[in-house]
Amino acid sequence: MTAGVDAAVVTAAAAPAPRARRAWPRPVRALRPVALGLVALVLLAGLWELVKAVVPDTGWSIGERLVLPRTTDLAMPHVTDMLARLGEPLTAQPGADPLWLAVLRAGGTSLRIAAVSWVIGVVVGLLLALLMARFRIARSAVLPLVVLSQTVPLIALAPLVKGWGSKLELGFTWEPWMSVAVIASYLAFFPVAVGALRGLTSPDALHRDLFAAYATSWTQELVRLRLPASVPHLLPALRLAATSAVLGVVVAEVSTGMPGGIGRMILEFANFASSDPAKPWAPIFGAVLLGLVASGAVALLGTGLGRFRRAEVVA
Repeated sequence: MTAGVDAAVVTAAAAPAPRARRAWPRPVRALRPVALGLVALVLLAGLWELVKAVVPDTGWSIGERLVLPRTTDLAMPHVTDMLARLGEPLTAQPGADPLWLAVLRAGGTSLRIAAVSWVIGVVVGLLLALLMARFRIARSAVLPLVVLSQTVPLIALAPLVKGWGSKLELGFTWEPWMSVAVIASYLAFFPVAVGALRGLTSPDALHRDLFAAYATSWTQELVRLRLPASVPHLLPALRLAATSAVLGVVVAEVSTGMPGGIGRMILEFANFASSDPAKPWAPIFGAVLLGLVASGAVALLGTGLGRFRRAEVVA
């Protein structure tokens, strides 16, 4: 028996040690998501051109049902044409700004409004999550209403919020962009409320019992246990809220008719689909860029919370 154990020990000692995975430098790891995103964009552009090359101009139909859309230059411009159109003037007037500059200016307006709506949504979502985490009866009463609120379309709320805002007397003039920010925050607060509630209630019963054994107050338990435990759930929720805020701003700009933003530009450029088919895609690219910028900016907020992000949950 002893000889067998000794032989096993010798065999284990002689076995080659597993090769350790080489860790990439931190700057490379930080740029990896950006590189993967660029690769995804290139693949998407290649798929676009492949569909345009393979599918007939009239599309593919099964019987009388159209399965794939038309691939004419009016319906699906080439990627190179859309990119080239960004560098051309916005209009035929002399001295007109290039299209990409006009899109950036409109995107900057929408981004500022989205930032305000994101702050409003985060504050409201965190307050609701704290209320539901503190009182079980509040969770039973409020959580169904929070979920039910997302079934109301923004296009139905936009005229109401705009009308209410114009009638308010708060000592200052209610600007149209304020209505847009309130409407967009309606989408932004939901992921924060649900993600924060899930994080605040995530600590194990053993840990909660330990705090109860030390007779700590709920505020101390919140600061020292529940908030750190909620970080892996809250950070993805904040990123999702940022993209939801951008989406809400674009939809609200279209619904309320507020000029100067990327949503209004999408609506206006849609009229050029037949005469200038590559032009309507420029504000769409701008809206996508806004979502990426908003999500990336929120992701930077979590760089200082690395020790709380070991088990980050994907939203």
